[in-house]
Amino acid sequence: MRKSVLWVVAGVLMGVAAQSFAQSSALPADEISPSRPVPVGEAPGMKWQLVKDTPGEKVYAVIFYKGDEVLSGLTDFAIAQKIGDAHFTGIGAVSSATLAYLELDKKVYHRIEVPEQVEVASLIGDIATFNGKPVVHMHTVLAHRNGSATAGHVFALHVNPTLEVFVTANSALLEKRPDDASGMKVIDPKR
Repeated sequence: MRKSVLWVVAGVLMGVAAQSFAQSSALPADEISPSRPVPVGEAPGMKWQLVKDTPGEKVYAVIFYKGDEVLSGLTDFAIAQKIGDAHFTGIGAVSSATLAYLELDKKVYHRIEVPEQVEVASLIGDIATFNGKPVVHMHTVLAHRNGSATAGHVFALHVNPTLEVFVTANSALLEKRPDDASGMKVIDPKR
């Protein structure tokens, strides 16, 4: 049942992704648009388990396996569980990554490719909604063999052999709004 729901959601989102990709593909190869679509369905091995369920809060263990892509998987997970407000942390290892840093005055991200096996020393992020759909925002610090680190905004993490994420989901809905100054979607807490 879970996989069939994800495939329907993936089909709808792929149409939106194709339109957004056409708009963002005019950028130079080293730049990524903040509005770039997130591919779905790229974490077929991902599994999750509810580990805490209290009024107002649920905690999930979301486990990724070799070949899974984390941003896609967390987006699929948030859609399937109808999560509109959450934060998460994780650790593990990946075989490659696409990170980026934001050049605010140009409203674009600059690509940081990590084409090697590295440890995920820290993975943090949040989930909020934009136009009724969950948006995953995450950053990571990756540790190289020599102890040096690469960090940034996550656009892709390809897992090898595993990555463990603990997601704390709140019952409230946290929404994002467009921010014209940055070109990003930012959380707009209701007071």
